[in-house]
Amino acid sequence: MKKLCKSNTNKKICGVCGGIAEYLNTDATLIRLAFLLVCTLGGSGVLAYFAAALILPEAREAAE
Repeated sequence: MKKLCKSNTNKKICGVCGGIAEYLNTDATLIRLAFLLVCTLGGSGVLAYFAAALILPEAREAAE
């Protein structure tokens, strides 16, 4: 079962968009563009991003 968490490998700031992209099995660029669109259209995207950065757990490394 997939678990939503911040990405360790696909991150620009905190790894929130990368983690959401991995969870949804899509490209992180699309998630980042959607986030940018929400922020520029007057949404509270920045607040939601930093709340997610505080709430979401870090991804665990795969056991080898």
